[in-house]
Amino acid sequence: MKKNLSLLFAAAFVFLSLSACGAPREYASDFFAMDTYMSSKTYGTDASGAVKEEAERLESLFSVTDENSEIGVLNVKGSVKASTETVELIEKALEISEKTDGALDITVYPAVKAWGFTTGDYAVPSPERIEELRALTDYEKVDIDGDTVSVPEGFMIDLGAVAKGYLGDRVRVILKDSGITSAIADLGGNIVTVGDKPDGSPWRVAIRDPNGDGSVGVIEVTDKCVVTSGGYERYFTDENGVKRWHIIDPATAQPADGGLLSATVIGEGCVLCDGLSTAIFVMGAEKAKALWQSEGGFEMILVTKAGEVLVTDGIKDSFFLDGGSGYELKVIG
Repeated sequence: MKKNLSLLFAAAFVFLSLSACGAPREYASDFFAMDTYMSSKTYGTDASGAVKEEAERLESLFSVTDENSEIGVLNVKGSVKASTETVELIEKALEISEKTDGALDITVYPAVKAWGFTTGDYAVPSPERIEELRALTDYEKVDIDGDTVSVPEGFMIDLGAVAKGYLGDRVRVILKDSGITSAIADLGGNIVTVGDKPDGSPWRVAIRDPNGDGSVGVIEVTDKCVVTSGGYERYFTDENGVKRWHIIDPATAQPADGGLLSATVIGEGCVLCDGLSTAIFVMGAEKAKALWQSEGGFEMILVTKAGEVLVTDGIKDSFFLDGGSGYELKVIG
């Protein structure tokens, strides 16, 4: 009996030792929120329920298609007493608008709606309607007084360019507060990483080829957000065969045409990365380069219509171009 117990204890000791030395358990989940599919992988602790719950909570505040959300009420009534989260996100979006000279503008929603990108009823507005939409786009007209947010008559706002970024920042806080030191989440194309991979190596995030199904390359990151904006997912082709994508240039009230096929921004703040990726897609490579050189605080990967992949100097050693992609790699210094 004593011999059997000794063998049992020995086996248990070996099992526990192997468990302690082995990789932490992976917990994976996927769900639908904010009009997109999302997924998360955490290691050592399962926090998938908390991630999903936070996504749904924020969607109930920020959704532009739900008239009962705070943004929905604002767009119908022109004013709303908003939560701390909504006020904070609008303030952050307006800061990015100021930083990018209006290339990001949360009041562009009337134009987005007129082109059919929220309803699926795609149409090219008439020149007269375009001028009306331009007059309804001006982020400086958004007024915040305490917890009350107001816009002029006819104005509406859309936080779609920053909402997933806000969720990303919240997810990182939730995961870290749960003691998680290794995690990755795909929040509808917004990639959020916590720490390194369980084996200590950096996360490898593929940057999609906007001209095909593959990737232009891979960026290695640790504890960063990676956000890409491009016209390759939500678009329609008009009667003249012109591709019209959902990212609207606030200055023209028409789909942006800054010479880029996609803009990826890498940094620590997910709201900033989210908003800048949209703004940079609108601005184009030269203005984006000037912004990066003057402001700093982020890195970027730009895929141009000319077949180039432009990478900022800070990530030149952590980005690896796909040799078969056909693109030419250039470093922005």
